[in-house]
Amino acid sequence: MTMNARKAFDAELQELSDSLVHMGNTASTAIARAVTALLTEDRALAAQVAAGDDEVDELERHIEQQCLRLLLKQQPVASDLRKISTAIKMITDIERIGDAAEDIAEITLYLTSPVFPEILDDLKEMAGTALLMVSSAIDAYVREDLDLANETRKKDDIVDAYFLKIRTALGEKIRTAPDRMHAAMDYLMIIKYLERVGDHAENICEWVEFYKTGFRKTGRIF
Repeated sequence: MTMNARKAFDAELQELSDSLVHMGNTASTAIARAVTALLTEDRALAAQVAAGDDEVDELERHIEQQCLRLLLKQQPVASDLRKISTAIKMITDIERIGDAAEDIAEITLYLTSPVFPEILDDLKEMAGTALLMVSSAIDAYVREDLDLANETRKKDDIVDAYFLKIRTALGEKIRTAPDRMHAAMDYLMIIKYLERVGDHAENICEWVEFYKTGFRKTGRIF
C-alpha cells in the first residue's frame, strides 16, 4: 500500500469510528429517552422512541457497507482487519441496544399502572449504570483504551445486582398484590431489557480487547 493509499485508508477508518460513535450515541439516547418516558409516564415520548429504531437500523447497514468497502478496496494488515471486524461485531450489539429501547418504549405505551415506588430509585440507578456502560464502551473503542474497557466490564456486576434486587421486589409484589401482577410482569420485562443493555456493553468491551490484542475471552483469534 502506497503512502497516499495508506492516508486515504486511515481516513476511511476514522470515518468508520465516527459512524460507530454516532450509532452508539443514537442507541444510548434512545435508551435514556425510553427510561424517561417510563418514569414520567410520558406516552408521547414513548411513542417517539418506539417509532425511532429505524435510524439505528439504517446506521447498522451504513457501517456494514463501510466495512465491506474497506475490506475490498485494500489489503488491510492484521491490526486493520481486527479494527474492521470489531466494528462489524460491535454494530450487532449496538443495534440490539436500540431494540431494547424500542421494547421498553412499547411496554410503556400499554402500562396501566405507574412505576412501583419501592423500585423507583433502584430502577433509575440500574438504567443509569447501563447507559454509562454503553457510552464508556464506545469511548474505549475510540480511545483504544483497554483499562477503560476493563473498568466498564466490571460495572455489569452492578447492573446484574440491581436486576436481582428489583426482580425480588417485584416477585414479592406479585405474591402480596395479585391485582398488580400484570404490571409487575411488565416491569420484569423492562429490567430484563436493561440487564441485556449491560450485557451488550460488556460484549463491546470484549471486542475492544480483541481489537487491541487479538484475544477475546480465553483464546486468540488472530
